[in-house]
Amino acid sequence: MDRPGFTASLVAGGVAGVSVDLILFPLDTIKTRLQSPQGFYKAGGFYGVYAGVPSTAIGSFPNAAAFFVTYEYVKWILHTDSSSYLMPVTHMLAASVGEVVACLIRVPSEVVKQRAQVSASSGTFHIFSNILCQEGIQGLYRGYKSTVLREALWSWRQDHVVDSWQSAVCGAFAGGFAAAVTTPLDVAKTRIMLAKAGSSTASGNVLSALHAVWRTQGLSGLFAGVFPRMAAISLGGFIFLGVYDQTRSFLLELGRESP
Repeated sequence: MDRPGFTASLVAGGVAGVSVDLILFPLDTIKTRLQSPQGFYKAGGFYGVYAGVPSTAIGSFPNAAAFFVTYEYVKWILHTDSSSYLMPVTHMLAASVGEVVACLIRVPSEVVKQRAQVSASSGTFHIFSNILCQEGIQGLYRGYKSTVLREALWSWRQDHVVDSWQSAVCGAFAGGFAAAVTTPLDVAKTRIMLAKAGSSTASGNVLSALHAVWRTQGLSGLFAGVFPRMAAISLGGFIFLGVYDQTRSFLLELGRESP
């Protein structure tokens, strides 16, 4: 990838990610509390819906930037002709690799954020320190496999670059559908990240976590938080892809005008 394109993807992805995460954070908190094992109201209900936002604010830009830079770079390496029938496969592979890389940043931020969301009285730094003291670095990566699986499946909705309004509308509809389908994986990820250290759920086994939810709460438990998740990702798809395309186009145009 050329340097202007690389820089534009980096900045545009970061700006779009921060915008979405901060604007829609209350919906994410409500979703997490609905999925938590202690139940919505015991986890905080509608109180303190911005608990954990510092973790998101810190991790959002590098996470989003890492995804889109990797996504663009892998597409550039594969360099499939736009008319080729392999183009969708190229986008799917690029998006999946992008999620694997981005999750190296996303998962630690997500672990701290979710624990803060269900313990609004505890500060973000306090939670971060406790995880390091009690579980070490591996504690920050609890739920990595379930997060990568969830995000890789969701990221396959990526399509070719079109006008920003088309990207935004398509992103909203595709994101809402993908959010509903992958909700059980999101529930498993939440349970794994919130589980007490040393418990069977904390081991990170996705199937085991799903089975435990099914056994105790049935189908409703597997789809806990589906509506705020769909709302957040639909709106997020609209905002993210629209802001990304617009910002990247603006930066590339600015680069061409610069001497």
